[in-house]
Amino acid sequence: MTMSSLPRARKRFGQHFLEPAWVDKLIESLEASPRDTFLEIGPGRGALTIPLAKRVKRLVAVEIDRDLAVGLPARLPMHCRIVQGDFLEVDVAALLAREERPVRVVGNLPYNASSPILFSLLRAAAHGQTFRDATLMLQKEVADRLVALPGGKQYGVLAVQVALLADVERILTLPPGAFRPAPKVTSAVVRLRFRPPSADAGEPAVFERLVRGVFLHRRKTLRNALEPVAAAMGRSAPELIARSGLDERRRPETLSVEEFASLSRAML
Repeated sequence: MTMSSLPRARKRFGQHFLEPAWVDKLIESLEASPRDTFLEIGPGRGALTIPLAKRVKRLVAVEIDRDLAVGLPARLPMHCRIVQGDFLEVDVAALLAREERPVRVVGNLPYNASSPILFSLLRAAAHGQTFRDATLMLQKEVADRLVALPGGKQYGVLAVQVALLADVERILTLPPGAFRPAPKVTSAVVRLRFRPPSADAGEPAVFERLVRGVFLHRRKTLRNALEPVAAAMGRSAPELIARSGLDERRRPETLSVEEFASLSRAML
């Protein structure tokens, strides 16, 4: 089967297929070994899947496009498994139940679902026990938010959630011409290396709710931004701030991951 005979990119799935020259660069950056097990999100036409399969022990790929998912297995060796479905609806624990841990992740993420997929990976990471790392192609704007530091305009929920559980590095920047069809934006490849939390954040669901809540009012003072979240959880914002030893006049966008963790623990 030639590339020209494969199904065309579908706009509703946000598909942009990577050109061969950039596949080579991505493969090189992965430094995959015959001991590795990979989970690929969105294998598409198999441009990355096929060469990667030759280098690894196991490969599991989740593809939302039924037509692509049906055609890909015939072009792959026996140690590869293609699952048709939406990654956001997949039970990751069940999917990887028989695979050796930790698994490595790679994916060309659709722009309209990149943030939800990132949060899904974080929840499944289990402090590095499920996933060793994740190498992901994203819209450059999302990559900028991932690597942002406190006080910057891009610093927000995504940066805080990721920094708690992983170290992030930017690997490549890709122009629109790296894909077919070419998107209207620049893309980037980032790598998340999962590890135990950098701080004790208490209950994960509380930490996530807290961070999301205060960043809805990122330019307000910490006290004012925290009040709606604290009230919804039956807590007092001034009390939480006092217990955390923080200055209530600061803005949420200036708080470090460790300071958010301190606020989260105070909620308990």
